[in-house]
Amino acid sequence: MKTRNAIDDRRAAIRFPIERQIHYKTLGKRKIGEDGLGQTINMSSTGVLFTTEHFLSPGRRLEVSISWPAQLDASVSLQLVARGRVARCQQGTAAIEIQRYEFRTCANGNPVNGAPRFPAASEEEQPVSAAIA
Repeated sequence: MKTRNAIDDRRAAIRFPIERQIHYKTLGKRKIGEDGLGQTINMSSTGVLFTTEHFLSPGRRLEVSISWPAQLDASVSLQLVARGRVARCQQGTAAIEIQRYEFRTCANGNPVNGAPRFPAASEEEQPVSAAIA
């Protein structure tokens, strides 16, 4: 029987125990998207484990916005916006496999603070840099 440490050792990327507020929304043409707030549990360069208000079906496309602890030029708040697929979901937590991400600046200082939706780039935020994982 494998232990949790043996499973963790197989991961390609190191996970860091980072707790930040997260806003998520499901993406897709066939169904009205669900959105909600949660808390990150851990993160790596390839994925995020977080608490969720909904059951998110594995394989479902998702966009997450995470308040970032560092600031641009020590004065501008940032958020990490990532898209990917749900890898797993169980008992109030979900894991997303990151497929692309970018950092965005936040005009209001706190990008996630109970936001009911993701603001358009022209409204609240401007991309800082884009990267594809």
